[in-house]
Amino acid sequence: MNKFIKKIQSLSLIILTALGLIINACTDEEETITPEVKLSKTEFSFPNSGGSDILYIQTNIPLEVTSDDESWCTLTKENNTSTKIIQYTITTTSNDIAEPRQTNINISGLDFSTVVLIKQSSAYYINITNTEKKYDSNSNGGEFTVKVETNGDFSINSNEVWVSQTEKTDSTVKFSVATNLGASRTATLTFTCGDESDEFIVNQLAGSNVIGGNTAMEIAHSLGLGWNLGNQLDAINNDIANETAWGNPATTQDAFYRIAASGIRSVRIPVTWLGHIGDAPNFTIDAAWLNRVAEVVGYAETAGLNAIVNFHHDGANSAYWLDIKNAALSDSVNDKIKAQLTAMWTQIANKFINKGKFLIFESMNEIHDGKWGYGANLTDGGKQYAVLNEWNQIFVNAVRATGGENNDRYLGVPGYVTNPDLTINHFILPTDVVSNRLMVSVHYYDPFDYTLENIFTEWGHTAANDKKDSNGDESYMTEIFGKLKTKFVDNGIPVYLGEIGSVHRSTERAEMFRKYYLEYLCKAAKTYGLAPFYWDNGSTGVGKECLGLLNHSTGIYINNGKDIIDIMANAIDNNDPSYTLNTVYNGAPQ
Repeated sequence: MNKFIKKIQSLSLIILTALGLIINACTDEEETITPEVKLSKTEFSFPNSGGSDILYIQTNIPLEVTSDDESWCTLTKENNTSTKIIQYTITTTSNDIAEPRQTNINISGLDFSTVVLIKQSSAYYINITNTEKKYDSNSNGGEFTVKVETNGDFSINSNEVWVSQTEKTDSTVKFSVATNLGASRTATLTFTCGDESDEFIVNQLAGSNVIGGNTAMEIAHSLGLGWNLGNQLDAINNDIANETAWGNPATTQDAFYRIAASGIRSVRIPVTWLGHIGDAPNFTIDAAWLNRVAEVVGYAETAGLNAIVNFHHDGANSAYWLDIKNAALSDSVNDKIKAQLTAMWTQIANKFINKGKFLIFESMNEIHDGKWGYGANLTDGGKQYAVLNEWNQIFVNAVRATGGENNDRYLGVPGYVTNPDLTINHFILPTDVVSNRLMVSVHYYDPFDYTLENIFTEWGHTAANDKKDSNGDESYMTEIFGKLKTKFVDNGIPVYLGEIGSVHRSTERAEMFRKYYLEYLCKAAKTYGLAPFYWDNGSTGVGKECLGLLNHSTGIYINNGKDIIDIMANAIDNNDPSYTLNTVYNGAPQ
């Protein structure tokens, strides 16, 4: 019995031992943990300036997180209420070397390990490698190349519009310098890559845009292609002149630089003085308005452009103080106007007393009684014509009396309503204390229903009869220009066409005739010794009165302004013997 009990006890011990082993084995298996780690990102990229970003780690095991290179990439463990998500802030310092760099964030725990790649771009650099970081240009302009070493995309800024980029590669940039007709000037080109930049200087010698010549034709030709800053300083609202009253933004120096670069050589700056004139007897001009006029004249001077300043809408339709209708009917009215003319032109002349001969004064604009040459001037026995001739003499006397550069400044004097025929028949040139310094001003918009009203869309000998005006074709134009030449130019008196133009059309064919009209007009003007000034009112539309070529604030072309200016400038400046008025005629649209 005892032996049997002992066997039972021995067997029980074996069974209990076996069960223990099984239980222990189960317990060990339950305590084994499989790592589960998820990362928000496995790669971070930082700019060369450095910065911070967040790494989120979701984990079920303890982890050790370290940076291989703590000199520029450090880790900060953030406090977080979640027990399963760890948050680290990765911070990189700026990279001041011209090579990119990288390091690893090491993450490990139990049987788990991985890395997060940290990349940082190199410091940007840009260097101009020309022997001298400058270009010295003569007044004629030219081209030059700047050589660049850099490790990234780069931009270029020129602080002056007369230096323009023409071509760019990864290592070279070509530039063009416009002709300078004015004072010496300097531009700075700034090359920028990232936060780094380098500068290149462009210096240009002064040019000379001199009005003059031995003959009236040469003097007119020295003006080159002219252009009007129309609907600008001449604009009015509620009888007060205001530069932006008619929709054009204020003009700028950049605009005048671009005007000069386009091929235009002279700018007429119409000015209305209404609302800026004090009471009799001094008729003091408001200083702010006179200074703004002077500032715009300065834009022309700096850009190397000739300039014309006048009285513009002060005499419009005899509606304001420069009233020829009532001056012709009353000596007392006329005397007051003459006193005001003297006082105002004396002030203006004194303001510009030291300005060079690039500046022309024009006594007044289209003076008439409200009927555009078809009013009382035809029936009053010549009274209005006589008054205008008297006013022009008053103007000349007032300017000359101020002295200085005004002693022999060129002065423009208009005929009645600036109509060529009325000027030829009724204009009397004022007497002057110097010779060959007076210029006659007329305007030419014939035929009006074609050029400004857009009633007709074609012009000239090839135009369809139902699409053109019955008057004012090539033969009429050359007849008028020929009369002006005979009356004035051949007698040593220069003539300029203070306003010309033809509105922007909506069809390609109509634009072909517009271009032909302006080319023929400018070539005819050159042939007969006249200087044409295109009227640009800044309009960007098509049709009636839409004459814009250049934005008055920026000088950037509007509509097809470049094409039009190129055509007119070529007609004026092209001296090739094979390019004649006849060849222009034969090239009319078909």
